[in-house]
Amino acid sequence: MKEEIIDNIQNPRRLEALYRENKMAFRSAFNIIYQEIKENATAQIWNERLNFERNDISWGTNKELIFVIAASFLAGLIAKIPNFTAIDPEFFYPRNIAFVVFPLLAVYFIWKQKVEFKNIVVISITFLFAAIYINLLPDNRTSDTLVLACMHLALFLWTVLGYAYVGGKLHNYQKRLDFLRYNGDLIVMTAIILLAGGLMAAITVGLFSLIDVKIEELYFQYVGIWGLSAAPILGTYLVQTNPQLVGKVAPIIAKVFTPLALVTLVVYLIAVIYTGKDPYNDRDFLIIFNLLLVGVMALILFSIIETSKNAGSKIETLLLLGLAVMTIVINGIALSAIVFRISEWGITPNRLAVLGSNLLMLTNLLIVTYRLFRSVNNPREVEKVEISIALFLPVYSIWTILVTFVFPVLFGFK
Repeated sequence: MKEEIIDNIQNPRRLEALYRENKMAFRSAFNIIYQEIKENATAQIWNERLNFERNDISWGTNKELIFVIAASFLAGLIAKIPNFTAIDPEFFYPRNIAFVVFPLLAVYFIWKQKVEFKNIVVISITFLFAAIYINLLPDNRTSDTLVLACMHLALFLWTVLGYAYVGGKLHNYQKRLDFLRYNGDLIVMTAIILLAGGLMAAITVGLFSLIDVKIEELYFQYVGIWGLSAAPILGTYLVQTNPQLVGKVAPIIAKVFTPLALVTLVVYLIAVIYTGKDPYNDRDFLIIFNLLLVGVMALILFSIIETSKNAGSKIETLLLLGLAVMTIVINGIALSAIVFRISEWGITPNRLAVLGSNLLMLTNLLIVTYRLFRSVNNPREVEKVEISIALFLPVYSIWTILVTFVFPVLFGFK
């Protein structure tokens, strides 16, 4: 995309065609190369067009507003199914919490992206099959495979949402990256919505308590649950209609937390060595260690995408490289601990799931780190870092399928 923009900077018709083919990719590539072509009048015009800041909030069309309201209401209804039926909440929520939002978000993107009918059928059958399968698993609450299936089902449905987002065009790496950017923006927007909702709830409950009316339970059962269910849907709608709302927040988060995470990891590893804690014989410590790894891995991917989109500096790339290297060290420790526990006490569903996840993340990290190293002195290599991230997304999807649908059968539902 970058080369095409540069080659066609004097060809307005071709530039417009490139923009309409993929607006997000065009904007990202243009912002990276703008400093090289900023003396060109056409480039200046495109810069104003792409980066003009709106001060007003767009509420979209009436159809979009109606859809958001209806989807939010349906999400709340799904979340409250145990209240309307005799289904045990402890049975329902672990298995079905992901169905509260993901199918409705998928419908939104199917509508917005004008997804082909055959892809709509695939998405619909996948959601239906997943819902039937997870609810037919034996109700054994001590089953490790059931817990793993419920956890990985949410990740699997997230990848199905990604399929809807890209319109079934799996070969389009830029759309995969746009999906990851959307997730980063959605997290920021949803957090803001929930913070505002929590403040509103505190004020409301506080006001009623002043007149000795206790509404805490009633408020949570109806306003709270519906609000929590609607937050990701409303967040998606706002992100899609007003990208400028979080357009500057996400890069700031990436720039602030990347160096903080790097320093934290270094200090943490020193503290682990000093205190003598090890993940080899302490199961709970190993779990926390792996959760830390997942969080840092997500931060790295998010930061790379935001840095490349906003033409990050060499220092930012070096910080990301350092964070990736430290994460590889942590991954190596966690991986060796899992191998040690398997060799000592044998294979269990949990150990095999963690082993596979760590191997996937380590492979992805090594590729990303290599590309980051190449991009330190060659900013154009950042695009290859993005591609390496996009290429690996289907691999994670396949792994979630294995853990969700194969592990329970493989281990006899234990």
